Amino acid sequence: MKKIPFLTLGAALIAAPVFAAPGPGAKGDADANGTLTRAEAQAHATEMFARMDANKDGKLDASDRAARRTEMQAQMFERLDANKDGSISKAEWEQHSADRAAKRGDRGEKRADAGDGKREMRGHRGKRGGHAMGGGMMMARADTDGDKAVSQAEFQTKALARFDAADANKDGQVTAEERAAQREAWKEKASEWRAKRAAAPAAPASE
Repeated sequence: MKKIPFLTLGAALIAAPVFAAPGPGAKGDADANGTLTRAEAQAHATEMFARMDANKDGKLDASDRAARRTEMQAQMFERLDANKDGSISKAEWEQHSADRAAKRGDRGEKRADAGDGKREMRGHRGKRGGHAMGGGMMMARADTDGDKAVSQAEFQTKALARFDAADANKDGQVTAEERAAQREAWKEKASEWRAKRAAAPAAPASE
């Protein structure tokens, strides 16, 4: 039986979605009432920082990202290795791919039934929107002092800035309507960026 060694899975494991697709509520909505308060956003940021700070040194840096990648690989490998023999067979990999395709189909049907029919804007990490705090660009922006690490204070400041940007009427809470408006604004900015990139002159070929 053909086997796929652990190390050769590399990018495929990292690229595969690890987290569940976002639902109608906001992440951090502790009471699940569909509205995210500023206090809930701050508590969620604190929880996220604690999970991401792998070595518990109070900052997020390259070592934490490396540890997280290793952890994600191990978790994904554990899920794929159905018979727990220490390797991934071709059959196990194909079953995983089929399960993912089925889940995507189910989510697509649910969105269509709800009258949405739109796909989530996807970015490079996990193919979801690049606004995830785990994204390299977002982490760089959170690093306000330029020390190549993000402190808990910097992480929370960035998270609350995103909350305040979404809180259109400044009442200290973000509703489903405000989240939808923010997503549309992100999509518009992404479209503008792609248009500018497409219109930019090509770099001259090196000799």
